[in-house]
Amino acid sequence: MENGLIVLGLDPGTRVTGYGIVREISGQAELVATGTIRTPVKRDMATRMGFIFDKVRELILRHSPAEAAIENVFVSKNPSSALKLGQARGACMAACATSNLPMGEYEPAKVKKNLVGVGNAPKSQVAFMVAHCLGIKKPDWPEDASDALAIAICHLNERRMRKLTGM
Repeated sequence: MENGLIVLGLDPGTRVTGYGIVREISGQAELVATGTIRTPVKRDMATRMGFIFDKVRELILRHSPAEAAIENVFVSKNPSSALKLGQARGACMAACATSNLPMGEYEPAKVKKNLVGVGNAPKSQVAFMVAHCLGIKKPDWPEDASDALAIAICHLNERRMRKLTGM
């Protein structure tokens, strides 16, 4: 991996899906790209999920990541919201699977603990650590993009730890 390992991080949502693409070279993470996929909210759910699928596939084709990482569904008090989030997650996962892209899955608390040290860290602390890890002084990306970058960085950290421990 002369040019480093590129990881696509995804924070799925039915309205906004965050993405973050990070390259790791010799243990140092650097930002490749980040942003959001905003679905056409006035369209039916199937059209919106197809939109997410297509946009994630475009990101994969454009940036050629070696691996992907996605946040597990946060089970909220509202089952309908959890089901919809699961659909967005499925669209992202299908796009990765049809591209033969291996994928790691992480609980939100695991991502927070990995980057900040505590599983209930506020989003602002996670965003601060994402910027710090990537060497960005004044990040101007949306919250969903920051979360996706955190997932990608968590994946790189977990991958490195597995390699060191042989697990």
